[in-house]
Amino acid sequence: MHIFLITILILFIANIFLGFVLIFIERKDPSATWAWLVVVFLMPIFGFILYLLIGQNLSRKKIFNIKKEEDILHKKLLAQKREIEEHKLKFNDKVAAEYLDMIYMHYNNSQALFTQNNNVKIFTNGEEKFNELIRHIRNAENHIHMVYYILKSDSIGTKIINELTRKAEKGIEVRLLYDAMGGRKLPKHFFDKLKRAGGKVACFFPSILPHINTRINYRNHRKIAVIDGKVGFVGGINIGDEYLGKSKKFGYWRDTHLKICGDAVDDLQQRFILDWHYASDEDINFDRRYFPIKNSDGKIGIQIVSSGPDSIEEQIKNGYLKMINSAKKSIYIQSPYFVPDKSILEALKVAALCGVDVRIMIPNKPDHPFVYWTSCAYIGELLDVGVKAYKYEKGFLHCKTIVVDSKIASVGTANMDIRSYKLNFEVNAFIYDKNVANKLEKIFEKDIQDSSEITKELYEKRSMSIKFKESISRLLSPIL
Repeated sequence: MHIFLITILILFIANIFLGFVLIFIERKDPSATWAWLVVVFLMPIFGFILYLLIGQNLSRKKIFNIKKEEDILHKKLLAQKREIEEHKLKFNDKVAAEYLDMIYMHYNNSQALFTQNNNVKIFTNGEEKFNELIRHIRNAENHIHMVYYILKSDSIGTKIINELTRKAEKGIEVRLLYDAMGGRKLPKHFFDKLKRAGGKVACFFPSILPHINTRINYRNHRKIAVIDGKVGFVGGINIGDEYLGKSKKFGYWRDTHLKICGDAVDDLQQRFILDWHYASDEDINFDRRYFPIKNSDGKIGIQIVSSGPDSIEEQIKNGYLKMINSAKKSIYIQSPYFVPDKSILEALKVAALCGVDVRIMIPNKPDHPFVYWTSCAYIGELLDVGVKAYKYEKGFLHCKTIVVDSKIASVGTANMDIRSYKLNFEVNAFIYDKNVANKLEKIFEKDIQDSSEITKELYEKRSMSIKFKESISRLLSPIL
């Protein structure tokens, strides 16, 4: 009994100390602080361990120590800055000129170059994307750079690795980066053949101790592939059979991914090199062969924007917020997780109250229950101001897209949730082009045919158990 009381006292003191750390040292967002205090004090042992694993702030200092080889890219940035400031930046069409303030914001916020000679191809499922990716891997002549959050050792994962191995055997540079959390189930020797062939593999934020990763909360959620510095892929599709609709739990997998040709590929390449510098022991340079001159006849304006916990600013979220605030006619959002922070939530409410056609689509099948119920809670609040919401019924919806006024769009890896804003390393393509925006709108409208609308009447009829789940989940939303 005496030992039990001492243990309780120690836990009580530890919780008080942790509360002190949360409030006075880490200085988290107030909503996140309150959420963690609830978890820690209601679950003294589990809450403390959970906080140690996923609650600690990553240092806000830059985690990437990059060498001077960036000068080539910095010169481009400086030249574009002068053009913007002197109003000499020339646009291919009126859409980009209309959003000069947004272009300037992304430039200042994340040093995102604005390029206009791009072509874009949209994929809406894994089969389309993997077929095109494999075709370009087979045709690679110099190098293949890939970073994926999830990489599995199933049929498509094995096929990709085999394709990369064959190219490495022919002397093509192959670099593959995967996230420790997303690749946690990979067999120990999965990459042996690729490595023996000369391919290089690195893991982002690997566990220091077996089965224990104190940086589990900070994941490289990016999905990028760059072939020969000429073709780039970015979007929501990882490498795994479920993205081909082979999962019994989720069935058909609806996603959005892009293939980009043009100077925007340089920015995807830069993002890969920065991540590779950090995760691997290899110190590759910003060699010109990784940034070849593009022979593209495209006319699509694009900015590649990255964000992550290594930055004070929330660059992609700021882009979403700017898009929402600029809307005059329509806002179409697709996201598997809809957990907006206060700024995004209020911006959507104001847009709807101003008569903007705001539509949000989420999955009907949750892969993370707490996040799903939180999404439903926020959707319910937006229904009150006239927002239209839909649940995708055909399978699992994993798209990360937003389209505004049939003019601009964003497609990438960042969900419409607090985790993507603050904790994950993400990358999105912000696109200034009517044709691309119209295509994405038509895809959204087609998806509506495979969805059920969440009306206010239906939402108000939900059971007490669902209301309870939503309330608890929303309370914890800042830390989900």
